[in-house]
Amino acid sequence: MPADPTLTHVAKTLTHTSSFLSCRFDPTGRFVFGGAEDFKVVRWELATGTKVELSGHDSWVRALAFSANGETLVTGGHDGRLIWWSAAAEAPTPLRTIQAHQGWIRSIVVSPDGQWLASCGNDLKVKLWNLADGSPIREFVGHERHVYQVAFHPDGKQLLSGDLTAKFLHWDAETGKQLRSFSIASLSKYDPGFMADYGGPYCLEFLPDGKRCFAGGITNVSNAFAGVGNPIVSQIEWESGKDVVTHLSKASIQGTSWGLKPHPEGFLIAATGGQGGGHLFFWKFDQKDEFHSLNLGNTARDLALHPDGLQIATAHHDKNLRISLMGPKA
Repeated sequence: MPADPTLTHVAKTLTHTSSFLSCRFDPTGRFVFGGAEDFKVVRWELATGTKVELSGHDSWVRALAFSANGETLVTGGHDGRLIWWSAAAEAPTPLRTIQAHQGWIRSIVVSPDGQWLASCGNDLKVKLWNLADGSPIREFVGHERHVYQVAFHPDGKQLLSGDLTAKFLHWDAETGKQLRSFSIASLSKYDPGFMADYGGPYCLEFLPDGKRCFAGGITNVSNAFAGVGNPIVSQIEWESGKDVVTHLSKASIQGTSWGLKPHPEGFLIAATGGQGGGHLFFWKFDQKDEFHSLNLGNTARDLALHPDGLQIATAHHDKNLRISLMGPKA
């Protein structure tokens, strides 16, 4: 069944005892995982609703990534730790724990060939690890502010990382050499009243052909202390490093784009959260304004797309993980 964003509705709500920061479906589509503020990772089996809690972090769990076959889950926390888990075990316990960064880990991603894991965080570093055994491969040093996101180019040989000031660094993953840098001005702002920079990419994804990538965050920031601004997704041409389409909300809803995913059927999905509540937005790749949106009722802090291309998971501040379906109600 093809996805129909205009029919999107919340089909299932999964509840925990703490606010969520992150969510991912495993590659097999059997489970959905959420990272929470009580330091737990929570797993639900979609077919049965069975809930299992994974304990191992000492702080909020912001980042989740899987091996290609779905057997291994890696989590990254604000404690600076990377933890390896057996994703489908009856009662998963840490297989490997690494003190990977000083301070928050904000993003982790597995390479297209499944061999490497990249991580980034508040210590201004991007790091590359062997996914199989957790051994360090190399560090990428060049950012001057907290590194918010890292993504592999689909060729698996290049990395892109973005920081608080929306400065993006392009790396050769195999050598660690910095190839270039570019900035997307709409994704960050200096607030002279609070004397603070605010913004950066909160989510980052490439199209499968590698010709463009999408960086989501906040724009038109009027108050850095309260995070007042509008959600944005900047569509970046890879060759030039230029913003070629700026995706915004027609109603100028307040908030931040916390998670995004290009859909294989040719549209973009983003989850937003902030003072304007939580929403799903749907854009066509060549259009600034959304063609559909859905009010989720509460701030969304991450988004994941199920392998079936129909189900969307969103992680929420109100201690719920919502599963939305892009299709008719049962």
